[in-house]
Amino acid sequence: MLDVLNPADPAFARDPYPYYARLRAGAPVARVPLANGTHAWLVTGYDEARSVLADPRFSNVPPRAAGRPRPDSPDRRARACLERHMLNSDAPDHLRLRRLTTAAFTPRRVDALRPRIEELTDGLLAQLSGRLAREGRADLVDDFAFPLPVLVIAEVLGVPEADRDELREWTYRVGSPADALEPGAVQEAWTSLHAYFTGLIAEKRRRPGDDLFSVLARDARDSGDEAGAQDGGLDDGELLAMAFLLLFAGYETTMNLLGSASLMLLTHPAELAAARAGGPAHWEAVAEETLRHGSPLEGSTWRRTTEPVALGDGVTIPAEEPVLVMLAAANRDPARFPDPDAFRPARHLPGGTRPAPHLAFGHGPHFCLGARLARLEAAVALPRLFAALPGVALDADPATLPYRPGLLVRGPRALPVRSG
Repeated sequence: MLDVLNPADPAFARDPYPYYARLRAGAPVARVPLANGTHAWLVTGYDEARSVLADPRFSNVPPRAAGRPRPDSPDRRARACLERHMLNSDAPDHLRLRRLTTAAFTPRRVDALRPRIEELTDGLLAQLSGRLAREGRADLVDDFAFPLPVLVIAEVLGVPEADRDELREWTYRVGSPADALEPGAVQEAWTSLHAYFTGLIAEKRRRPGDDLFSVLARDARDSGDEAGAQDGGLDDGELLAMAFLLLFAGYETTMNLLGSASLMLLTHPAELAAARAGGPAHWEAVAEETLRHGSPLEGSTWRRTTEPVALGDGVTIPAEEPVLVMLAAANRDPARFPDPDAFRPARHLPGGTRPAPHLAFGHGPHFCLGARLARLEAAVALPRLFAALPGVALDADPATLPYRPGLLVRGPRALPVRSG
């Protein structure tokens, strides 16, 4: 019998890797009982994960009756609208939706953001240094890992900076298991997000700027609902869903990357010293190893089988079954990553024996559109952080740090530090 998987359990959120290791050792693809009384197929092996993520027989369109049955309500309608984004779609809709945003994340456009990211980073570090000088303590998540990617993606998308704290709270709730929150918290967050993006898009249509949301709102307005879908544009529902996805994905991954990388360096002083001495290539290796070792995306979005699929070792997943690829587990598969639980950035340095490509940003047609931006922010932020705060030290037992619950995103919720 497999242990029941409870994503709301704080102990599991803090360290899910022993569970994944046991599961993978028994079978890299297994049907697992969930705490909500349902079952799902979890993929924990690296090769199997790559196969599933690239196989069109695993649809990204959620089944109609997924999860616990609930009556119709405003929050269910809000959620249904906001979840019509490209991560929950298949070709050809997925290709159409992705194409509309690709231009904003080309290598040239992303690389051109470096000076602004440097400016924002230095401003936040000045504030952080000031807080440490005044109070002796700070939180690297609240004061650095969260605001930096929010400020960056807010400028790209056109989201007012003043709204960031509310948006963080709402997206935290909808990305967490309902059982880990107060009753009604998730439902309220979905309705709030829907109302917020409805108002934001309306404002972009009244007063457009040069940001991505203004461009998408203009094109959707010009094309109209029905014609937009036929001509390749967005209908109004798709526009709201796109706004939600780009904001949520635009900061969550990078926030968790920066938080996890900072924690690993603070608890691995030899690796921090090596990064400080090694220059840009070593800082890039720190980011890549963090992406592998502490995957900011713990799992992919849900898939479902459109037909029976044989995945080897006598395992066949029947049609219309829910499937979740655990990226965090695949990235610690010992068959592909020697000593997988060790934090060793040197494995990613040029000139050595390179490991298998990690799956932190996914694989296949749904590979993360913002991967280059997340890597750029880490390459700028991490060396500047530890140069500005040479004596910074963790001010808590790392075994007690709270982590984001759930199976979608993963990272420390708080990272208290003190001045050295």
